[in-house]
Parts: sequence; C-alpha cells; structure tokens
Amino acid sequence: MIKLGEWQKLVIIKKVDFGMYLAPSAEEKEERILLPVKQAPEGCEVGDFVEVFVYRDSRDRLIATTNQPKLVMGQVADLTVVQVEKIGAFLDWGLEKDLFLPFRQQKRPVAPGDKVLVSLYIDKSNRLCATTNVYPNLRSDSPYKKDDRVKGRVYEISDNFGAFVAVDNQYSALIPKRELYGEVVLGEDVEARVAKVQEDGRLTLGIREKAYVQVKQDGEKLLKLLHSYDGVLPFTEKANPEVIRRETGMSKNEFKRAVGYLFKTGAIEIKDNIIRERTGKNKKPVL
Repeated sequence: MIKLGEWQKLVIIKKVDFGMYLAPSAEEKEERILLPVKQAPEGCEVGDFVEVFVYRDSRDRLIATTNQPKLVMGQVADLTVVQVEKIGAFLDWGLEKDLFLPFRQQKRPVAPGDKVLVSLYIDKSNRLCATTNVYPNLRSDSPYKKDDRVKGRVYEISDNFGAFVAVDNQYSALIPKRELYGEVVLGEDVEARVAKVQEDGRLTLGIREKAYVQVKQDGEKLLKLLHSYDGVLPFTEKANPEVIRRETGMSKNEFKRAVGYLFKTGAIEIKDNIIRERTGKNKKPVL
C-alpha cells in the first residue's frame, strides 16, 4: 500500500521517457505512482526498489519524490509561511508544492515570514495539510532532568492548564497556570527550567528561578517599579491579587516575599498601606 506523507520503498515496474512508475511490489501493479525523471536515481532499472516520499502535486495527483521534505507524517517541524490566501496559509516544506495550513488549523493568525510549528494530517479530500495541533506528535523521551534549562515554542495556552510548550520543537512540556506570569506569548519561544519530569516522561516547566534566587530578582524588579512611581507604591501585599499581578507581574505570595526581602534589607519602608523607597541617609543597600 502506498502511504501518503511518508518515506517508503517502492519497486520500479515501468520506465517511460518522463520518469518511472513505482508500486508497492511487483505483484501489486494496480496501485502505482510516478517518480518524475528528474527525481530518478541514476542506473535504476525495472525491478529495483527506490526509497521515496509520497505527496500530491499541484494537480492533486499522487507523486513520488527523492527530495527531502522538512516534515513527514508523525513528526513536528518549524516551517516558514510563504504566503497567506483567503483559504489559509502556505508553508515552505522543501518540496515544489507548498504545504497548505488551513485557517481552522491555526491557533493564531500568521503572516508571510512567520515561523510556525506544525504537524501533518490527511484531510477529508485525502490531501496532506499542516496543523498547529502538534500535541499528538510530541515526544516524551527527552534527555532532560530536574533543574535543567530548556527552550521551547509555546504552541497553546489553556485557561485551565497553562501554557503548552514544545521543548526543542519535539518534546512535550507544560508551564502550569500557577507558574504563568509576564510575557508568555502563543507562538513564541520561551526559556524555562525543568521543575519536574513526569512518570510518563513529559516535562513540567517553571519560568521562575528557585525561591532564594527569585526573591532577589523580584526585589530588584520591585525597586524599578518604585522608581517609576517616584519612590512610592500606592498598595502593599494586602491589595487584591489581581491588582498585584497586573501591576507587578507577580503572584500575591511572590510580591509579599519581594516586599519582605526589601524591607529586611532596609531598601523600603511600609506605612499607611503605602510602600516607600528609603532615600538619603535612611537608605540601606540591597543585599
């Protein structure tokens, strides 16, 4: 059986001026496919097997190629958008005919030049198309362990679970909702730390450092925010959690720890539900 979107070895059953006809075996000649002459390896004869990739040409005919596509069935690849039409986008995947990415298979709008993480699927018309739903094809056998630093593409953001990430564009990972803060953007890369390797091999990520490192970073961030407020922050850790997150990008607990760190080092003072930066003689250095 000839498989669309996959590499396979097919046998040459007939040679013609414009190429070679291939079939699954010498006995299964009813199902055949053309390998254009410009794709045919030198010296091949009837009866020889040739390894080819099968897709559809610009006229939707099954065709074989020995060229290397950037994506095959069951894999994930980062492809470049070539153009966007009314029906969807077209991606460069290394073959003569660009790969179609329907609008309904896009989690966000794309533009020419964008890099998009996609997998292959076969649509109802038996055509190869791209989809940004890469989760089923991500692997769970990464070489990473707890506290390793990793980089990956955010391919989906869920209000219930958090941000789904393809580490190295191939390994399945999740930044839990409770860990999300700041600029985690759908379709962009993020650097993170492996917080846990699940039993099934999937990764749980954190974008914040360990507590003793993070509290100092958050303290420095809070000082910069105080500078932008002319040294006075009109709320404390008693404020609404949503206000704290909106203004600082921290959770209430993270904000509370940062305030405690700055207070302990003498960089700030707290009075009447206001945080004020110490200045002049009263100012103490941040440790």
